[in-house]
Amino acid sequence: MKKLTFLLLILMISILSCKNAPVNKGKPAPKPLYRDPIFDGTADPVVLWNQHEKKWFMFYTNRRANAKGETGVTWVHGTRIGLAESFDNGATWRYRGTCNIPLRTDEDTHWAPEVIEHDGVYHMYLTYVPGIFQNWDHPRYIEHLTSTNMIDWKIESRLNLVNEKVIDACVFRLPDGTWRMWYNNEIDGKSIYYADSKDLDTWEDKGKAIGDQSGEGPKVFSWHDSYWMVTDVWDGLALYKSDDLLDWKRQPGNLLQGVGIGKDDGVNGQHPDVVVNNGRAYLFYFTHPGRVDSIPRSDWYQKRRSSIQVVELEYKNDKITCDRDKTTYINLLPPIK
Repeated sequence: MKKLTFLLLILMISILSCKNAPVNKGKPAPKPLYRDPIFDGTADPVVLWNQHEKKWFMFYTNRRANAKGETGVTWVHGTRIGLAESFDNGATWRYRGTCNIPLRTDEDTHWAPEVIEHDGVYHMYLTYVPGIFQNWDHPRYIEHLTSTNMIDWKIESRLNLVNEKVIDACVFRLPDGTWRMWYNNEIDGKSIYYADSKDLDTWEDKGKAIGDQSGEGPKVFSWHDSYWMVTDVWDGLALYKSDDLLDWKRQPGNLLQGVGIGKDDGVNGQHPDVVVNNGRAYLFYFTHPGRVDSIPRSDWYQKRRSSIQVVELEYKNDKITCDRDKTTYINLLPPIK
């Protein structure tokens, strides 16, 4: 009996020790988290685990912020999707190159990738612009591509959506196993529209999902038994909540509105990705750090350049908040299959 009591006591001590053991919150993320070393115009980040290489990849729009002699908005055109990789669970990133996407012409423009994995195949939903233009008055499409390694991509189809000025796809799997895409309809006041698919290739347009305020770069994620959407409203990020992925209710206030104190973080956060990992949620976003009054408009490079940042989301009393001025500790674990 004494031996059994002693063993039970040891077991209880072991359980309490495990319960009280410090959680590996990961490494502190630097500010900024990442800058593109070629053009210094990284934007619209998407972060996904590369099962083939066993590391985290970051895809991003690769704007030519440091290009000289550009007129109008030509500097945001004419590049492929950039790639960065992390060897330490998302805390630091290094430049990998660009995605190998077939080009129709030397002036193809690739924006705002959405990348997901399904049954061992990676699917990209890419905003494709057929050329380099000085203004925004030109067609933009969303195209579907596939890959087995996240680097070499095959164009599968061009999506038949509401019109020919659509950007910024976000794809999420519905509870019934089918798929839903949200995107920005630029003609309808930059409202958020949606479409459904059974096979990730053929999409049926369904109409408007969000129209209370203009916005772009929608990102939908599931966390704490609810569905959430963030959109870039150029004054921080609007946050919506839904129980059924159809009806969305706007939450008060904007995330990442105004000024942060970290390096390259003294402006509004823009076009985000959200990675829910091991119960935690990380929001990756970009900033235009030079778009402040202290830098003259004539300094075109500082006004154009952009940086990637990350902040951990916090959930309390059925609300999501974040504090960009706190140190963000990041520890992205490989997905469990």
